[in-house]
Amino acid sequence: MQVVKLPAFADVHVHLREPGFEYKETIASGTAAAAAGGFADVCSMPNLKPVPDAVETLRPQLEAIKSSAVVRVHPFGAITIGENGKTLADIEGLAPFVCGYSDDGHGVQDAGLMREAMFRAKALGKTISAHCELNSLLAPGGCVHDGQWARHNGFTGISSASEWKMVERDLELVRETGCSYHVCHVSTKESVALVRGAKADGLPVSCETAPHYLVLTDADLCDEGRFKMNPPVRSAADREALREGLADGTVDCVATDHAPHSAEEKGRGLQGSAFGIVGLETSFPILYTCLVEQGLVTLDRLIDAMAMRPRAIFGLLPPNPNKDFVEVELGCRAVVDSSSFASKGRATPFGGMEVHAQILRTVCGGRTVFAVGREEQP
Repeated sequence: MQVVKLPAFADVHVHLREPGFEYKETIASGTAAAAAGGFADVCSMPNLKPVPDAVETLRPQLEAIKSSAVVRVHPFGAITIGENGKTLADIEGLAPFVCGYSDDGHGVQDAGLMREAMFRAKALGKTISAHCELNSLLAPGGCVHDGQWARHNGFTGISSASEWKMVERDLELVRETGCSYHVCHVSTKESVALVRGAKADGLPVSCETAPHYLVLTDADLCDEGRFKMNPPVRSAADREALREGLADGTVDCVATDHAPHSAEEKGRGLQGSAFGIVGLETSFPILYTCLVEQGLVTLDRLIDAMAMRPRAIFGLLPPNPNKDFVEVELGCRAVVDSSSFASKGRATPFGGMEVHAQILRTVCGGRTVFAVGREEQP
């Protein structure tokens, strides 16, 4: 066992649920979870109430961040008003206050609207962070990957093409507009190949994947809500492509897509539960155990993907070595226990898994925001 000091992590895809859904999570509980996971910076997604599609609808979130956050929170603005995919949000007005634009939870179906959003974001030097999902390729009631497990167990699947076809469409728009473009929660081998090709062509493209896509496949599923997320965990071939993409830098960063829900919302099995799992408090231990220890990704590449590249993509300040760091014990043994989470959410597919790393202390801006054994976090 050894204790190492690492740059504090940054997660560019979290759902803090405030304002509008505080029964799921709050700025206070979500950022406490981030601190416990070693994160000093998080980017909050805009599927809130109100949706931050203009300065006045962003203001309640900014006020909650100022009063409650224990780590730095960088909000996304919406691409469209109400995330309805019909009318562009106040992209220019939001620019000074947001890290980028996203309609996460909804793919922008109208290519012309996305093109205009890209032109406007490009003029502002901002990034579009896209939830890639073509509704026309979705079967009603889809809840897991459209693969052998779904067919064998009688579940409607979510096709890989519903993701990668929109990635393909958007990359053509990037070629036209020159906009900085980031693909959210990549889950398919085709998406990895498309991003790799776009980078080879010199396009300003980046992407993220999440720990569950790097560790699990649909063969690991059981009929519990803690295994339901969108996009779903996919095949072994998809997982292998994501691992290779992370190792060679095609997949720029790992983001958790931390998406807490109430126990009732996650207690209805795969078919009836809400999409989304929590991940801030398990990300590094899971990835260290399942990727670094297995020789699939180097520790340096993992730190780059969790601390350096996320900040570079969205224009966040790099971590100050003396003020933004995490102390981690490597080689220890612990078990993922969701009942101990700081997050209000408990739904994790990794519950009960043995991990070989533990966050001991997180420092953000020179202030200790988490420490093991500390009874009361700030």
